[in-house]
Amino acid sequence: MINKKKKYKLADFDYPLPEKYIAQYPAPRRDRSKLMVIDKETGKIEHKIFSNIVEYFRKNDLIILNNTKVFPARLYASKDKTDARVEVFLLRELENELWEVMVRPARKVRIGNKLMFTKNVFCDVIDNTISGGRVVRFEYEGDNFYEIIDRIGTSPLPPYIKRPAEAKDKKRFQTVYADERGAVAAPTAGLHFTQDLLNRLKAKGVRIEYTTLHIGLGTFRPVQVEDLNRHQMDSEYFEVSPKTAMAINETKKKRRKVFAVGTSSVRGLETVAVSGFQVSPKRGWTDKFIYPPYNFKMVNGIITNFHQPKSTMLMMISAFSDRDLIMKAYREAKKHNYRFLSYGDAMFVK
Repeated sequence: MINKKKKYKLADFDYPLPEKYIAQYPAPRRDRSKLMVIDKETGKIEHKIFSNIVEYFRKNDLIILNNTKVFPARLYASKDKTDARVEVFLLRELENELWEVMVRPARKVRIGNKLMFTKNVFCDVIDNTISGGRVVRFEYEGDNFYEIIDRIGTSPLPPYIKRPAEAKDKKRFQTVYADERGAVAAPTAGLHFTQDLLNRLKAKGVRIEYTTLHIGLGTFRPVQVEDLNRHQMDSEYFEVSPKTAMAINETKKKRRKVFAVGTSSVRGLETVAVSGFQVSPKRGWTDKFIYPPYNFKMVNGIITNFHQPKSTMLMMISAFSDRDLIMKAYREAKKHNYRFLSYGDAMFVK
């Protein structure tokens, strides 16, 4: 059973994760990843293939997917006068042509520098940010900056994938239902779904709707404080549409279940569920941090991946289930050679 009273610290979410368990490439087929199914009430653990997930849903259940779309946010430039190679990681657009970015090596990029990407694409560094990034203003030839990014950028693979991004990552580090551009990290639980699998769910009478939460680089930022009350999440843009809000309310009225795919979907849903068990359409920025103990208002089940030690995602799943049960499941996953993190296998907690 879930312990709703114990106060946890950062160290409670640490566990050993040797590099051999961290997936460097996705599974050959999205829906052939391993799937661990956990019943949070009984503690029962099952081992399946992801395509088996259809059997766990009933007619009139609702699945919420995060339809954010990853853009190739990692760019490479040459610094003017020195030709030094600089990595420029796009975080978010502040206004037309003005972007907040992270640069590496940061010590070599100063206000006033000009960074050249191609003959016709460059940016000027105009300010520093409090988080150690830079504000840059792009200049380019052409009408659509995102088309330029799609051409010259590479997939923003997370730092624990120890290889350069490849052309096929632009497709595989993206869900098949990605629609709203704005993320610099994929909602990785959704990477396991295929269009055929979604069609099988719909044929069973399961309703599928979408929310949007643009995942930022903060998803990889480690928690630095032992007292979890002191941790501040990065704000991320989210939107719950009128159609999705109506679907949730109708599902709850029918006493059916709402399942979220990915911790990002959960954050969006729990942000709008501020009172009672109904939701209203909403868009804006959320810095909601979910860790145990927490009373979930909207979600009856979560599909997720296996997360980094001490990560906020691991804390959320532990809040939904039970910290000891999740740690037991992670130990069992290693015994069964599950693949961890973004390109890894899946877990379904219900």
